Amino acid sequence: MLDPNFNPVIRVRDLHNRFGEQVVHDGLDMEVQQNEIFGVVGGSGTGKSVLLRSILGLRRPDSGSVELYGQDVESLAAADRSSLVQSYGVTFQNGALISSLTVAQNVQLPLREHYSLSEKTLDELAEMNLGLVGLPPDAGAKFPSQLSGGMIKRAALARALALEPKLLFLDEPTAGLDPISATAFDELLLYLHSQLRLTVVMITHDLDTLFQTCTRVGVIVDGRMITDTLPGLLENPTPWIQEYFHGPRARAAEMGAAGKEGHG
Repeated sequence: MLDPNFNPVIRVRDLHNRFGEQVVHDGLDMEVQQNEIFGVVGGSGTGKSVLLRSILGLRRPDSGSVELYGQDVESLAAADRSSLVQSYGVTFQNGALISSLTVAQNVQLPLREHYSLSEKTLDELAEMNLGLVGLPPDAGAKFPSQLSGGMIKRAALARALALEPKLLFLDEPTAGLDPISATAFDELLLYLHSQLRLTVVMITHDLDTLFQTCTRVGVIVDGRMITDTLPGLLENPTPWIQEYFHGPRARAAEMGAAGKEGHG
């Protein structure tokens, strides 16, 4: 059985992923502790999404191991694999809502898959989850095409939280959002993290989001991961990390985070 209190929640060891001659991961190690918000960054082609797919069991790595809650993902029995899938929620970069379904029906999908519930209960749970992510009551009856980009991100988050997971994976959650909507999403994430005691793994290139929300950050460089707190990474001499965390956008994000703490 899966132990929801096992720490670390995620352990990746000596991960190798290749596409033909291209080596994406070359002995990557990663650990995510319970209740932290763990950011994953890296340049284009460093395999951030490939790492996520390997953790979720959607891609079998060429070698190495992935453990969730102390269980090897590859060796889980069918019943435990089903239990594992129910223990985490995922949002994808474009929201991945089904366009032919209403927002409420999208949120209900995982509930219908795993539970036998009445339509009344499904409607109530969808409304509750949409409220949890800050969407108005009338959002459930709309179709994804009728929502703004920020609302789509929130609806996808409501669906990811439908099974009450303790582990949440977010793939570029603020990509494509204007600064005000992105800041509002960051604040929502921090609220949900504290209220629901979530462990969050987030792929992002948004420096504001990194500085505002993340406990630790893992940087993929040369097929491996360098993990540290943000203050630690700011001191790291690795050229890509220096360039990424000391450019003009990084300085602005760091100042913004410091200013928010000063007013807290």
